[in-house]
Amino acid sequence: MHSEFKILHQKIGLGETVQINMDIARLHTRSKIEVPIIISRGKVDGPCLLLIGGIHGDETNGVEIVRQIIAGGLNKPEKGTVICIPLLNVFGFLNQKREFPDGRDLNRAFPGSNTGSLASRFADHLMTKVIPKVDFCIDYHTGGAQRFNYSQVRVDRIDEESLKLAQVFGSPFIVYSKSKERTFRKSMADLGKKVLLFEGGKSLFLDKAVTKVGIQGAINVMHHLGLRDFSTKISKHTAENPPIIIKNSKWIRAKHSGMYRSYISAGQKVEKGVKLGSISDPFGAFESAFKNNQEGYILNSNHSPVVNQGDALLHIGFE
Repeated sequence: MHSEFKILHQKIGLGETVQINMDIARLHTRSKIEVPIIISRGKVDGPCLLLIGGIHGDETNGVEIVRQIIAGGLNKPEKGTVICIPLLNVFGFLNQKREFPDGRDLNRAFPGSNTGSLASRFADHLMTKVIPKVDFCIDYHTGGAQRFNYSQVRVDRIDEESLKLAQVFGSPFIVYSKSKERTFRKSMADLGKKVLLFEGGKSLFLDKAVTKVGIQGAINVMHHLGLRDFSTKISKHTAENPPIIIKNSKWIRAKHSGMYRSYISAGQKVEKGVKLGSISDPFGAFESAFKNNQEGYILNSNHSPVVNQGDALLHIGFE
């Protein structure tokens, strides 16, 4: 609980909504690029939830989810605090690229260092100046490089509290996934913060169905945490269709280079022996189909029409 709430030297009173600009990093031209942080406090003290998108600059669907939450006024709690950072990696967004300006993956730079690389310094600033106030977080991501993720929440299988929160979120799938070192999720978990990592859609693409799931999930979590009464907006569909828990998964990779066509869709349940897709040359002389060898669910599908040998084509999850 936070009776006095202060971020980046600015106090936010009960019932207030303010925008603060974080400007720790600059471009090589010395141009200052600010990262807007929208903080909204209820009239009563309570837990703090962070909604964050755009850690990777090309993952636009996460940005859209948090943007719509703010535009619809859904971020304004009756109790506690909601912090929204729709777009953390403004630098990558400007160039429509995943990386930070120094070429590094920001999501491999946490918890950061104030004497490290540009990405590392930026991560350190976020972790030391903003994150101490946060209790819970929803971190919005998408698939990359033409790979479309069906809406899913990833949690560590040993974290029962986060698993319960993921079930409340209500995405179609909950995927057991151990957080990787130097990621934002791992650094948050090390501090005892509860993080749901949402994956949905693909880079540089807006998907209405994914956006709807991401927004509804935030509403469900805010209601559950007591931040705001969203009784009229809680979907009965979630209760009637609880998330499918994926305990294990594997990638199917291209055995050949060539033109790729998929016979199935992300989110689909596939039986053993079903043809999943084929790869051919461009000239009509060669085509090789491949089948599914274990019943499961398609969590991710590669949308690229041309693939190289070894490229990830499909991510299949198993209950």
